[in-house]
Parts: sequence; structure tokens; C-alpha cells
Amino acid sequence: MKPFLIIPLLFICNNIHAQKTITSDILSKLEQSINHDGASRALGNAIQSNAINKIALNSNNQNANDTWFSLEVTNSGISDQASSGRCWLFTGLNVLRQRAMKNLGINKFMFSHIYLFFYDQLEKSNLFLQSIIDCRNMPLDSQQVQWLFSNPISDGGTYTGVADLVSKYGLVPKEIMPETYVSNNTSEFNSHLKRKLREIAITLREMSDRGSSLSELESYKTEQLKVIYHMLSLAYGEPIKEFTWAPKDDKGKYLNSPKKYTPIEFYHEVCSPDEDLNNDYVMLMNDPSRPYNQVYEIDMDRHTYEGHNWLYINLDINDLYPIAISSLQDSVPMYFSCDVGKQLNRTNGLLDLNNYDYNSLLGTTFGMSKKQRIQTHDSGSTHAMTLVAVNLDENGRPLKWKVENSWGANSGYSGYLIMTHEWFCEYMFRVVVNKKYCPSNIISLLSQQPIRLPAWDPMFMMEE
Repeated sequence: MKPFLIIPLLFICNNIHAQKTITSDILSKLEQSINHDGASRALGNAIQSNAINKIALNSNNQNANDTWFSLEVTNSGISDQASSGRCWLFTGLNVLRQRAMKNLGINKFMFSHIYLFFYDQLEKSNLFLQSIIDCRNMPLDSQQVQWLFSNPISDGGTYTGVADLVSKYGLVPKEIMPETYVSNNTSEFNSHLKRKLREIAITLREMSDRGSSLSELESYKTEQLKVIYHMLSLAYGEPIKEFTWAPKDDKGKYLNSPKKYTPIEFYHEVCSPDEDLNNDYVMLMNDPSRPYNQVYEIDMDRHTYEGHNWLYINLDINDLYPIAISSLQDSVPMYFSCDVGKQLNRTNGLLDLNNYDYNSLLGTTFGMSKKQRIQTHDSGSTHAMTLVAVNLDENGRPLKWKVENSWGANSGYSGYLIMTHEWFCEYMFRVVVNKKYCPSNIISLLSQQPIRLPAWDPMFMMEE
């Protein structure tokens, strides 16, 4: 009986194995599926010798950009984040810059990005180390501890970071604390900062294992923050504590006598002093992979230990974009983020679903929905910019949108990007608006208990 039983089992196992691997028979069928005619060889030669985007560019979609917008916030001066991941900071300060120029009565002005970035990196260092202390009793291989060690610090961020940092540390003009080489090229220094933070963190865990008290751990953390502060000072310079400044007109003439400020005093004077950057604003998300009309909060996704986690309302795109239009109708720009690399023509700054014909070039189709792209990690928010314009048709429906970018004045369309409304619907993810532009039924959603999502949720691992 045994041989009778063994032979069929071996046959079944081999059969199953054959279906799971690429056998010689399957490989032969794959090879025979290739068309070896002249056109196919020419196409293969072209793809093998050129950048995909260069030969997939849709020549029928290369007319000059239509740059007319029925609603546009006027602006002057394009910022440049250079080789850094600080788009969130540049975008947040670009929004505040509009308000400052209006209040100061000037046409040109920039806040210092490096001033706030110094404190961002210091605060994130403390957040990481204190979180390591808070998680000291969790196993080293737990998901939360592993996530912390994988992400001790970065130069990326969100609007909530801008709001918390500005409220705590204020602002200074760009000329008071200008950029350094390191702030424009953050990756190398950031790698050393990460290594030092991990060293301090593993020491904290070892101290805890040896029985050190909470107060001893936090005292050691504070001592080590002196090392971090010193490193940041060498790379970015020490933050300005007090300065003298006055606005100038377009010809460089002072409009009034220079005045002495602290960064907090300056922020309150040049921006609206009564506005709460956190409580007066709301982040709206379009994420079709999750239920709409729900409030979500991302755990441990903040810039300061005592600060605000990333909280947002998830809305259908048709409920979201009218709110953005309302803000632009009032000449108020917005913090905006999207998956900027999808169908971007960097030469003319156009974001259009028809910019590139990958289907024809590669002989297949790419048909995932926005929901499916999110679920499969194919798409997510990668870059923040300032939403400044929309063009509406005669019925008030949007045709195209315009954002102020932070890649310098020579990128895209004179430093801006223009997106069709179709692209906007497919690849925009969030916008931050003043609550006064939201309908009451949207604001009422904030009374919900937020659904808490972990920091390692894939939707938020792609953030700029």
C-alpha cells in the first residue's frame, strides 16, 4: 500500500510546485509571446537608450500653458528649498508671508527658514529621545520601538509642525538668519545626527535595563541634548534671540524707523496676533482608501513632544475642492500637498494626466484607481506647496489650479506648477484651510473621537 500512496502524493506535490515556479515550459511560453518584428526591436532600442519620460512625452499635449486664472492670490518672490526635504516649512512660511506682506504694506519679503528649522531639528531630537524613554519597557523588537529607531529624525514634516514651532519660537526675516550650505544640503549632516541620536537612545534603554529611574533617564537625555544643540549650532548657526529690523519698499528705502524685536514679538506684530495657527485651521484629506466624513489622528506624528499630532478630516474630493475655492475667493492661499512626481512635466511645470503616454510606450495599461494606488503603496503625498489660484468655468467648476513651489524661480512655470482639475482629483491629498471657509456640517465632524492611526501607516510614510 505504501508505494501506491507515495507516488500520487509526489505527483501532486510536483504538480503544485510546477504552478508556483517558472518552469522551462512556462519560460518557453513567455519567450514565444515576444514579437520580434522591426517595430518592436526599434521600440526596445529606444527604451534601452533613453529616459522613459523623454520618449513617453505626449507631443500632442505640449502646447503653451494656459496661465489665465479667474481667482489668484498675488505674490512676488519664489523660494528655494534646494537639496533638502523642507517643503513643509517653505510652504507653511509662504502662507504666512502673504499675511505679513499685507500687514507690512510691502511687496517683497521672506521669513528665515533656517531659524525655524534649527528648532525643528532640536525639538524632533527631544521628541525621539523622550519617546524612547516612554517606550523603555517595550521589547526592542516591538513595532513601536523599531519604528522609532528607524525614524529618529528627518527634515520632512507637516503643517502642524509649522503651527507648533511658530507659536513657540516665533519668526525672523530671512536676512537676519540666512541659509547655510548644510541647510540647503541636509542629507549628509542628517545622517550623522541620526547616528548620534540612536547612540543616545540605545544608552537610555541600557540604563533602564540596569534599573535607572525615570528622573535619571531624563537627566541624561537633557545632558545629551547639549551635544545635539552643539551639532546643530555648528551646522546652522545659533538662532537669533533679538534683532533690529524695519520694512523697506521696492527701492530699498525704509518705510519707518528700525525697531528691536524678539522672534515672538516679530511674529505677533507682522502676522495676525489673534489667530491660532492650530485651532483656527483644519486639515482636509482626500483618501478614498478610508471612509469619508471621519476624523483621523496619526500617532507620534508631530514635531514637538507637547505639540499636536497630525489630525485631519477625510472628505470626498467633491466636498473638499469647493472649500479651497472659498479660501481663494477671499485671497487666502493654502498649505497643499500631493503626489507631485506623477505625470509632471518639469520643463513647463504642467501636471496633467495626459503628459506621458506610458501605455503605448510599454505596451500595457496602468489602470489602478486612486484608492488602489494608495492601498498598494503606489501613491501618497510626497510634496507640499502653496495653493494660490484656480480657474473656474462659467458654472463655477474648476478647470485648473496653480501652486507656488519651493524649487526656485527657474523650475516649472517661473517657480509655479499648474495642474488640471482632473490631475488635482487623482493626486492631491490634503489642504489646510481656515475653518471659516468650511461649511458647518464639515466642522461638526471635528466633534468625533478621532480614529487613531499608527505612525507607520503606509499612507504617511511617503510624506514630504
